[in-house]
Amino acid sequence: MPRVPIDKIQVGLNRRPVKGEKVKELKESIKTNGLLNPITVDQKYNLIAGLHRLTACKLLGLEVVECNVVNYQDSDQSRLAEIDENLIRNELEPLERSELWLERDQILDRMGLRAKVGDNQHTLKGGEMISPPPKRTLEFAKEVGYSERTFQHGKQIAKGIHPEVKRIIKGTTIADSPTALLKIARAGSKERTLAEAAKKSLELAQAQGDVQEAERQTQLIAELQNQQKELQTLAHKSALAQREAKLVIKKSQTQPSEQTAIALVKVDEEWILGRHLVYCGDTASQQFRNLLPSNAALAIATLSHNWEHNYLIDEARIVAVLRSEGNIYEFYRRSQMPFQYELILGNLYVGIFSHQSIAKPQTPINIEGVEGIVNYLINLYTSQNNFVIAPFMGHGEILVACERMGRICFMGDTHPELVSRGILRWQKWTGKQAQKIH
Repeated sequence: MPRVPIDKIQVGLNRRPVKGEKVKELKESIKTNGLLNPITVDQKYNLIAGLHRLTACKLLGLEVVECNVVNYQDSDQSRLAEIDENLIRNELEPLERSELWLERDQILDRMGLRAKVGDNQHTLKGGEMISPPPKRTLEFAKEVGYSERTFQHGKQIAKGIHPEVKRIIKGTTIADSPTALLKIARAGSKERTLAEAAKKSLELAQAQGDVQEAERQTQLIAELQNQQKELQTLAHKSALAQREAKLVIKKSQTQPSEQTAIALVKVDEEWILGRHLVYCGDTASQQFRNLLPSNAALAIATLSHNWEHNYLIDEARIVAVLRSEGNIYEFYRRSQMPFQYELILGNLYVGIFSHQSIAKPQTPINIEGVEGIVNYLINLYTSQNNFVIAPFMGHGEILVACERMGRICFMGDTHPELVSRGILRWQKWTGKQAQKIH
């Protein structure tokens, strides 16, 4: 088998990223046993298969490496072989696999070799007989264990997700979830379809020499693609928030129940819990409002019969009001806060209020329990080190979520026993001691 100088092997730009742990394992194996599976290159030494093996050999300082050299007529044939090599492997993430399926079909189209149902076993290309023709991508997918439904969903994922959103997804837990990827692909589908129609109108305008119409369609395409990107970015963030919320619920279910706290806190006291501030008293009072930052990202509140917290809309960019089914629609109608939309999370209704226009997640949201809902809202509407306001203690869900996710919480409640219980929960979570402000 030919031995090829490593520095002559060319690696294409469209290769999958190298995984360090895999390279480390291969490096140890090659050092001990030699290269058991040769690298595959074409006649011009373009790499077709074996990037991890090639990287390991480079790290070992090898100057030449055994290669299986195959002859291909053009770069499309080389890329097709490379894709097939990668698709046979099992470590591909669903997003990677979907993109390879789509690219494989596109290559077969370009080569004029895309076998279709009813074709015989030979296909013509440039007047020459090609035998056997490459398998249809669907057939290839079935051979390695994927159903037609999975394949069709994969093509939808690869076609439907905006390129910039794909870059955001890669490396996150969502890249490994076909269900979440499909939801993201379907978000903004209307905008993507309209953008594709606008592209055809643009081509027609260019063919007719209508400069003004071509400029209008170009601007429309950019606007629609940007709307698609924004909606899919929100869908991705929502999917991440849902996954995080479910993990929190699962973790809380496996933890032992907390002991009842002794009521140590008194009315009008202020407590410092690390970076958080907790107040015991009327959270509609000016005293509590004076403690708040003026640039909070989110306020989370529960609707009460004596609601006096419309001021929150001036303290936080977004206000989320939780309520079980009942008087919430009347609250929306009478509230002085500008209503944006409603979310249904489990058995709770969440009203979203803001002075700004806030995009609503389009994908279904499946979360149960206050713990999961709180984590979802914080993940969706805030970032690291943002301020979160909570004028009701509950069971300390918001306080603990902010601690865990690196947000800063300003919390209060009129009931000393609830405040005490929340502080105790924070102390158990962090192992730290709360400090009363004197």
